[in-house]
Amino acid sequence: MQEKQIEMIRQKLAETHKKGAVYADVFIQAGTAHSAHYEDGRIEELSSSNTDGSGARIIAGDKTFFSHSPGTSISGISQIISEAETSAFGTPPLNAEKGREPLLTMEEHISPPEIGYMKELDLKIRKSSLYIRQAAFRYSISKRNVLIIRSDGICAEDTRTYCSFSAQIIAEKDGTLQTASERRCMAVPHTDFWSGSDPQKVAFAAVERALLMLEAKPCPAGKMKVLLAGEAGGTVIHEACGHGLEADIVEKDHSIYRDKIGEKVAHDSVTMIDDPTIPCLYGSYRYDDEGTPAKRNVLIENGVLKAYLTDILSSKASGLPLTGNGRRQSYRNIPVPRMSNTLLAPGNSDFESMLAQTESGLLVKKMGGGEVNPTTGDFVFYVSEAYIINKGKISYPVKGAILTGNGPDVLKNIISLGKDLYMDPGVCGKSGQGVPVTDGQPSMLIEGMTVGGSEA
Repeated sequence: MQEKQIEMIRQKLAETHKKGAVYADVFIQAGTAHSAHYEDGRIEELSSSNTDGSGARIIAGDKTFFSHSPGTSISGISQIISEAETSAFGTPPLNAEKGREPLLTMEEHISPPEIGYMKELDLKIRKSSLYIRQAAFRYSISKRNVLIIRSDGICAEDTRTYCSFSAQIIAEKDGTLQTASERRCMAVPHTDFWSGSDPQKVAFAAVERALLMLEAKPCPAGKMKVLLAGEAGGTVIHEACGHGLEADIVEKDHSIYRDKIGEKVAHDSVTMIDDPTIPCLYGSYRYDDEGTPAKRNVLIENGVLKAYLTDILSSKASGLPLTGNGRRQSYRNIPVPRMSNTLLAPGNSDFESMLAQTESGLLVKKMGGGEVNPTTGDFVFYVSEAYIINKGKISYPVKGAILTGNGPDVLKNIISLGKDLYMDPGVCGKSGQGVPVTDGQPSMLIEGMTVGGSEA
């Protein structure tokens, strides 16, 4: 029965080409999710939700027409295709096909995770130090089945399961407050989520950082060598460089990387990869949200720009190869080119040698938030944990450090890359949508970054 319904939708989408469409698809999802928020010694929020719905898209010329609605019935899907056609071609809405049985369902719903440990964890954290003022935890799990049906006859299905746990700690001493956070996010069933780790390990990593920063000295300002530890997170790679390689930004916002395929854009040691096929990472998937098979894409190889990240629309508009990076937050959104698991390939140096060759500078162990202009690559990033380097050795922790600079310049000013590689998960926001991603980098020694500090 399902095959008959899918073929009916295929035919409807194929018919849009006779009216002027160059492409059309339907994205169908059936999902369930649970989340818990614990703060101030109690459960603040428990929530469960179902996210079943469908979105129909028609591309005519360089314009996109889109309609969506809750539910996955054949009648509902028929209706949103008709609405998209009306927007695209001015044709009157057609009568919807009959059939209210869902085309896609969540056959095996996930159960809410166990959260009783949060109270015990909160008590352990508060007993660990007199300076702890607040502990907050968030735990969420979700599962989503997706079905993409396209006007070119391709049909793709995928199941995605996500789990995340985060801890935020606030410590206070002599009127000074320090906040630190830590998280763990993976694309695995929640029964496998804590394999090799546990909530206590994640939470106490944040505790240790908050207490450390209470004792930190104000960070000096100026231009200096910066050693970014691998565990600092791939913020610079993702925000200051990765977005500038997404094809819609390249085309519409005149990215600094525009028209530079085949040109040298980074140090010889730099190879940058986007790979959604790596198992279990937060940004992994089998097919993107347009039904294109996931694949490993080399964006920069030995310093030379090789490719941009594309979706179907940007690929058709620019003639660029399709990379399988069309991603959307849900059936309510149209896909746009997005990163998945983006990483800088490791180099040949060990951390100790990079530290030893830094006469003076700043060691960044954990990045915070910040702002970036994806068109130019200019950024301002806050640092959560940092240390002064003096004569090739870690001297003392500092607080209030801010890194300012330009992503492409950073890639050109790399002195050496470490053998280590750390993957840091999160949610990337773009075009009003958030999608799971992972950013990775080895330790990086960078020449002459501008450091803003509380001593400035």
